[in-house]
Amino acid sequence: MVSFYDTRLRQIVPFEPLVDGRVSMYVCGPTVYDDPHVGHARTAFTFDMIRRYLQWRGFEVTFVSNITDIDDKIIARAAETGTTEPELAARYEQVYTEQMDRFGIARPDHQPHATEYVAEMLEFISDLVDRGAAYPIEGKGVYFSVAAHDRYGDLIGRTPEELREGAGARVEVDLEKADPLDFALWKAAKPGEPVWDSPWGPGRPGWHIECVAMAMDLLGETFDIHGGGDDLAFPHHQNEVAEAEGAELEFARHWIHGAMLNVNGEKMAKSLGNFTTMSDLLDVYEPQVLRLLMLQTHYRTVMELSDDALAGAAGALERLRAWHRRADAAGLDPSAAPDPDALARFTAAMDDDFSTPAGLAVVFDLVREANAALDAGDTDRAGAAHATVGDLAGALGLTLVGDEQAGDDALAAEVEKLLAERDEARKTKDFATADRIRDELAARGIVLEDTPGGTIWRTS
Repeated sequence: MVSFYDTRLRQIVPFEPLVDGRVSMYVCGPTVYDDPHVGHARTAFTFDMIRRYLQWRGFEVTFVSNITDIDDKIIARAAETGTTEPELAARYEQVYTEQMDRFGIARPDHQPHATEYVAEMLEFISDLVDRGAAYPIEGKGVYFSVAAHDRYGDLIGRTPEELREGAGARVEVDLEKADPLDFALWKAAKPGEPVWDSPWGPGRPGWHIECVAMAMDLLGETFDIHGGGDDLAFPHHQNEVAEAEGAELEFARHWIHGAMLNVNGEKMAKSLGNFTTMSDLLDVYEPQVLRLLMLQTHYRTVMELSDDALAGAAGALERLRAWHRRADAAGLDPSAAPDPDALARFTAAMDDDFSTPAGLAVVFDLVREANAALDAGDTDRAGAAHATVGDLAGALGLTLVGDEQAGDDALAAEVEKLLAERDEARKTKDFATADRIRDELAARGIVLEDTPGGTIWRTS
């Protein structure tokens, strides 16, 4: 049975979805105001990995991840760059999507935008006010009353008193609030900011209410898993819990949080000069190298990013691909019956809190066994291993065909298509077309040789 660490329960729990065979997941997506960095990629990878594995295990997964397209950071950046908030958000959403596509992150089934859900947020806030769980402050907006939630702080295992006293509470100081921990559901309009009408005057939604409205609309009042980076556990996710339970809704049954990363031993930060965008990294390293590096670190452990670590991951990826090339050359059947023992070991590893390092170890052990079997002439054993390696790599989102081989395959397909056109032209005595195709291929360094058995080609 799949089991994982539940942040709120603070233990590994067996997973039993609300609906047998189906999983509903909501993962907090990006606030689109700047280029995505490797920390964003780590979070996206974590939940892409979980989604892929659950699908491999046979679950039907509905995966929702939002776009925050209105936020203090977006407003500040738009003012700084002299553009509008919608233009800025649209530009950086496109960049984010392009980079996650490049990295191989599967797109969500649903990707709601906060600005599309303002009406639902207003309805939810009104309900909280009617219940006495929220209150307006003239000229400032509407605030959630932490006193109305008797379990506030339990997502991260801290009491309200500890959160008030702690230096890292990250709360907005305002003497007009009933409690320093109370947080904004609706922010009153400020000059030059985007605004929507509301019963409390023009303004815009607070950050924490956005995900509650979007998740419940797309997944229902109760769903299986809510996820995000561990930097979101407080205050963002804790405040989501308070809002939902303040309306007497169960909301997320399980909470999963992924750890961040260090760059060369230090937390990534612009002030330290080690801020790495996805674009910069993927211009140097193949995306699959970064994916394998992330698989080598458990998702709840801080990941170390360095050139040495990336070089090591590149070497490990090449070992997998070298086996795949050898198996291909030996004519092994990739659709052969898989090795049941290896499948069981991999499943046991991944069922235990998605332990990708242990899962990868099964794959690399299998490659060693496969090479030994092929050396010994045991093609049946090697064939089963070949099929299993491909299956397990796919479950982890790894591709065993490298960019160079993929490029060769694409070139071969294109050349064969042109040769078929040339053969047809020659049959119809359209020698001008046949010569044009030969000249076009020659210009690309491809030499043709017409033989009694047909045309063969090679690169010069």
